Amino acid sequence: MNVTFQRRIGRVVAVLLSGLVLGALLTELAVRFMPDSASREFFTTSVAAAFGPLVIDLVAFGVTLGPLVFHLNALSIVGFLIIWLAARSWF
Repeated sequence: MNVTFQRRIGRVVAVLLSGLVLGALLTELAVRFMPDSASREFFTTSVAAAFGPLVIDLVAFGVTLGPLVFHLNALSIVGFLIIWLAARSWF
Protein backbone atom coordinates (compact mmCIF):
# COMPACT_ATOMS: atom_id res chain seq x y z
CA MET A 1 0.00 0.00 0.00
CA ASN A 2 1.12 3.54 -0.67
CA VAL A 3 2.66 5.31 2.35
CA THR A 4 0.80 8.56 1.71
CA PHE A 5 -2.49 6.65 1.56
CA GLN A 6 -1.73 5.00 4.90
CA ARG A 7 -0.91 8.39 6.45
CA ARG A 8 -4.13 9.86 5.11
CA ILE A 9 -6.20 6.99 6.55
CA GLY A 10 -4.42 7.42 9.88
CA ARG A 11 -5.21 11.13 9.89
CA VAL A 12 -8.87 10.50 9.08
CA VAL A 13 -9.11 8.02 11.96
CA ALA A 14 -7.37 10.49 14.30
CA VAL A 15 -9.76 13.30 13.31
CA LEU A 16 -12.78 11.01 13.70
CA LEU A 17 -11.75 9.81 17.16
CA SER A 18 -10.79 13.32 18.31
CA GLY A 19 -14.10 14.69 17.09
CA LEU A 20 -16.05 12.00 18.90
CA VAL A 21 -14.14 12.67 22.12
CA LEU A 22 -14.85 16.40 21.79
CA GLY A 23 -18.50 15.58 21.13
CA ALA A 24 -18.64 13.45 24.29
CA LEU A 25 -17.15 16.34 26.25
CA LEU A 26 -19.70 18.76 24.80
CA THR A 27 -22.48 16.31 25.68
CA GLU A 28 -21.34 16.06 29.29
CA LEU A 29 -21.14 19.85 29.55
CA ALA A 30 -24.64 20.18 28.11
CA VAL A 31 -26.03 17.64 30.57
CA ARG A 32 -24.45 19.41 33.52
CA PHE A 33 -25.06 23.06 32.64
CA MET A 34 -28.08 23.34 30.32
CA PRO A 35 -31.49 23.72 32.00
CA ASP A 36 -34.17 21.11 31.35
CA SER A 37 -35.61 22.04 27.97
CA ALA A 38 -36.34 20.69 24.53
CA SER A 39 -32.95 21.80 23.23
CA ARG A 40 -31.16 19.86 25.98
CA GLU A 41 -33.16 16.76 25.08
CA PHE A 42 -32.34 17.23 21.39
CA PHE A 43 -28.61 17.67 21.93
CA THR A 44 -28.16 14.94 24.53
CA THR A 45 -30.42 12.15 23.23
CA SER A 46 -28.21 9.51 21.69
CA VAL A 47 -28.43 6.36 19.64
CA ALA A 48 -26.28 3.51 20.94
CA ALA A 49 -24.71 0.62 19.05
CA ALA A 50 -23.06 -2.14 21.07
CA PHE A 51 -20.59 -4.81 19.98
CA GLY A 52 -19.33 -7.63 22.11
CA PRO A 53 -18.20 -9.17 24.21
CA LEU A 54 -15.60 -10.85 22.02
CA VAL A 55 -14.16 -13.91 23.72
CA ILE A 56 -10.92 -15.53 22.52
CA ASP A 57 -10.26 -18.68 24.50
CA LEU A 58 -7.03 -20.47 23.64
CA VAL A 59 -5.43 -23.33 25.51
CA ALA A 60 -2.78 -21.23 27.24
CA PHE A 61 -4.77 -18.04 27.83
CA GLY A 62 -8.10 -16.38 27.23
CA VAL A 63 -9.01 -12.82 26.37
CA THR A 64 -12.39 -11.09 26.65
CA LEU A 65 -12.88 -7.75 24.92
CA GLY A 66 -15.98 -5.70 25.28
CA PRO A 67 -18.65 -4.79 25.25
CA LEU A 68 -17.81 -1.82 23.05
CA VAL A 69 -20.61 0.75 22.90
CA PHE A 70 -20.83 3.74 20.56
CA HIS A 71 -23.15 6.62 21.47
CA LEU A 72 -23.98 9.03 18.65
CA ASN A 73 -25.85 12.29 19.22
CA ALA A 74 -26.03 15.79 17.77
CA LEU A 75 -23.14 17.10 19.86
CA SER A 76 -20.92 14.21 18.71
CA ILE A 77 -21.48 15.35 15.14
CA VAL A 78 -20.79 18.98 16.14
CA GLY A 79 -17.54 17.92 17.83
CA PHE A 80 -16.48 15.99 14.73
CA LEU A 81 -17.24 18.98 12.49
CA ILE A 82 -15.21 21.32 14.72
CA ILE A 83 -12.17 19.03 14.63
CA TRP A 84 -12.57 18.45 10.88
CA LEU A 85 -12.72 22.19 10.16
CA ALA A 86 -9.65 22.78 12.34
CA ALA A 87 -7.71 19.95 10.68
CA ARG A 88 -8.57 20.67 7.03
CA SER A 89 -5.11 22.06 6.33
CA TRP A 90 -3.55 18.94 7.83
CA PHE A 91 -4.83 16.83 4.94
